[in-house]
Amino acid sequence: MLTSEQCVQAIEIMGEMFPEAKCELNHQNAFELLVATILSAQATDVSVNKVTPALFQAYPAPEDLANADETEIMAIINSIGLYRNKAKYLRKMAGMLVAEYGGEVPQTREELVRLPGVGRKTANVVLSVAFHIPAIAVDTHVERVTKRLKMVPQEANVLEVEQTLMEKLPSEIWGIAHHRLIFYGRYRCTARKPDCEACDYILRAVGAR
Repeated sequence: MLTSEQCVQAIEIMGEMFPEAKCELNHQNAFELLVATILSAQATDVSVNKVTPALFQAYPAPEDLANADETEIMAIINSIGLYRNKAKYLRKMAGMLVAEYGGEVPQTREELVRLPGVGRKTANVVLSVAFHIPAIAVDTHVERVTKRLKMVPQEANVLEVEQTLMEKLPSEIWGIAHHRLIFYGRYRCTARKPDCEACDYILRAVGAR
C-alpha cells in the first residue's frame, strides 16, 4: 500500500500527464451539472454531452423539467443507457428541487442524496465541481486505478475507497485528484488493454518499486 506521501506524489505525476484534467460534462450551472451527472451513470460523458444541449434548451430551469412530459424527456435522451428510468428520475428530482429547495441545488451531501437519481458519487461530483466543496467521487476509473496502484486495499468497496483516499490525500486536492484519476483511468490505466508501463513508471517514481 502506498503511503499518504506516495499517493500525493502519484497524483502529481498524473497531473503532469494530464494537466487539462477537469470535469468533461458540459454545463453552465449547478442544475445543469446535476442533470448531466445523473445522465452519466453507465454512460460516457461524450454521449451525455450530445443530448444535454437540446435538454437544457427545452428545460432550462428545475420548474421546466418538473412540469415536463416524461415521454418528451425520453425522446431527447433516448440515446443514453437507462433513459426511461433517467427521465423519471430527472422529472422527480426537479420536482423536489422546486418543492423543497426553492428551485436551487442544495449544497450538502445529505440533501443531495435525498434527490431521486442521486447517489453518493453524483452528490460528490456536484459538491466538488459546482460548489468547490472538497469531495472525492469514486467511479469505476477511480476505483480501478487506485487499486492497481495500491493506493487503497484491493478488497475495499466504493465507500472504503473514498474514505481511504480522503485519509491519504489533503482535502485541498480531493477535487483535482478525482479528475486526474479519471483521466488516467480513461487514457492510460484502462479496463481493457491498460498501459501497464505507465503504472510501473508511477510506482518507480514514488519509490514503491
